[in-house]
Order: sequence, then C-alpha cells, then structure tokens
Amino acid sequence: MLEVALLAGKLLLIALLYLFLFAAVRAGIGMVSARTRTAPGSLVLAIVEGPKELRGVKLPITGPIVIGRSPGADIVIADDFVSARHARVVPAGDGALLEDLGSTNGTVLDGVRIVGVEPVVPGSMIQLGTVRLKVGRA
Repeated sequence: MLEVALLAGKLLLIALLYLFLFAAVRAGIGMVSARTRTAPGSLVLAIVEGPKELRGVKLPITGPIVIGRSPGADIVIADDFVSARHARVVPAGDGALLEDLGSTNGTVLDGVRIVGVEPVVPGSMIQLGTVRLKVGRA
C-alpha cells in the first residue's frame, strides 16, 4: 500500500513539474513574440533574406546594433560567411552609420563592399554573407 502511495506521489509531482514547465515556456514565447513599439518615422533594420527564423524581423535603430555569429551580438546570424562580430549599425542624426568590424568576408552596402564607416538611409540594402537587411522607416 505504501509503495502505491509513493508511486502516486511521484506521478503527481512529475505532472506538476510538466505543467509548470509548460506555463513557463508559454509565458516566454509571449515575451519573445511581443513586438517592440517604435516611434513613427524612426529607422528600423528589417531582415528580408536569410534563415527563416529571422526573415521579417524588424529591429528599431535606437542604439548601436551589432550583427554577427556570436551569441553576444544583437542580431545573431548562424551563417558560415558571417563573422562573430561582423558589422555594426549606429544611429546618427536622421540616418544611421554602417561599420564593418573587420569581418573576413566583408559587408556589402547597396551592392558595394564597404571599408570603414558608411552612411545608410531608408531603402539601403545591407548584405552579410547570405543575409540581406533593409533599412526603412517605422
């Protein structure tokens, strides 16, 4: 009888743990999918080509945005042609500046490989490996 009660207690504990994990994951998914609000007219960086998990993601350019393969980057891209810290986009006045951070394969802005820092405006296309990002307005 004692063994049956212990077994029932173990099964109940496991069921409660699974319910807790389910609730935690569900809450986390809500946090991840929450859209950030941007001021109308502010610049955003939108991923138009690349891994399907990233396509359609828009990130407001409110501060420096580091793009790369490193987990510490603001936009993490798992592409063999993207360096750990590949490029950085920094707001500047009404536009933004794009800087190649010494990447191996380079950063392409509107079809031209850049060296150093270049200004970007709405409509500019940035290419890092197989990933293309478009600068636009919110």
